[in-house]
Amino acid sequence: MWFYLIRSYIFWHLRKVIKWFLRKTTKLCELQRICYAQPVGACRTRSVEQSLRNSSSPQIRGLITVLDARASDRNYYSGRSILVPNAVSTITRVKRIDHCEYERFTNVLGQCVDNIWSYMQLVEEIKTSAAIQYDCSNDVHEKSLLLLWNELMPNNKLENRVTKQWQDIGFQGDDPKTDFRGMGILGLDNLVYFASKYTYLARCALSRSMHPIHGYAFAIVGINLTSMALGLVVDGSAKTHFYNKRNPSEYEDFNEFYCYLFWEFDKFWLNAKPKDLMEFATHREQFENTIRQKLEKSNTVFLIDVPLDNTTDMLDR
Repeated sequence: MWFYLIRSYIFWHLRKVIKWFLRKTTKLCELQRICYAQPVGACRTRSVEQSLRNSSSPQIRGLITVLDARASDRNYYSGRSILVPNAVSTITRVKRIDHCEYERFTNVLGQCVDNIWSYMQLVEEIKTSAAIQYDCSNDVHEKSLLLLWNELMPNNKLENRVTKQWQDIGFQGDDPKTDFRGMGILGLDNLVYFASKYTYLARCALSRSMHPIHGYAFAIVGINLTSMALGLVVDGSAKTHFYNKRNPSEYEDFNEFYCYLFWEFDKFWLNAKPKDLMEFATHREQFENTIRQKLEKSNTVFLIDVPLDNTTDMLDR
């Protein structure tokens, strides 16, 4: 323990000396050096985030506290048009940077600030959604569930709200509401988004999930993948993907991330040719490790691999 404390102490003071030296020799502060030297995307945004959070300036630390609070309260999105310019203004004032002389820097810094705290609010948004339990008396919840069925099984009418038919799309029992207890409405939102936007892919995955030997429970696996996606975003591993998208992260971006995971897991599972569902935990862990390894690469951004013979169908939807 003492070793780590001493190392942290030395690193902190050494970092300050290096920053001072580079500031004197380059005439640029650390944030400017990052924004000019790092390519657009995760590398730059992560470095800006680290620099801001390591700042010893009371004004910048106060700014971060305000931005963190707005994101935690899920109020960052609504105030971003004011919060971002104010953040850039505070930082440049503290760093004594001229807005006019370094206009490109201020624009880049603003983009990084927006990406950092948009991601932070996204974390809160999906955690909140996951905490909302499915309520069969809520018309919005019920309509979403019925939409899921209609998108996946357009030629099979649902006989009753509570029926064994739900097992045809991978739920465990006669009433899907019990399967959403772990991931709440977030699990349903993800499944509905996948089935509605990528209908062809979702139906392909559902069809393959019915394989007599290598099949899997479509809906249950989908909810499990919601848990995986949530974990990757909350622990920060998914920042690589979201920061490389360049646009500030929103709820729909999480849905897209989920769809990528589902489609890739479907292929991963079938290529593995598991003997039965008892192997799910093992292959699920292997798949998550594969995703985490990809996210360790600074240029990673996930794009859904839509089959070419389905491109027209997808664009027409």
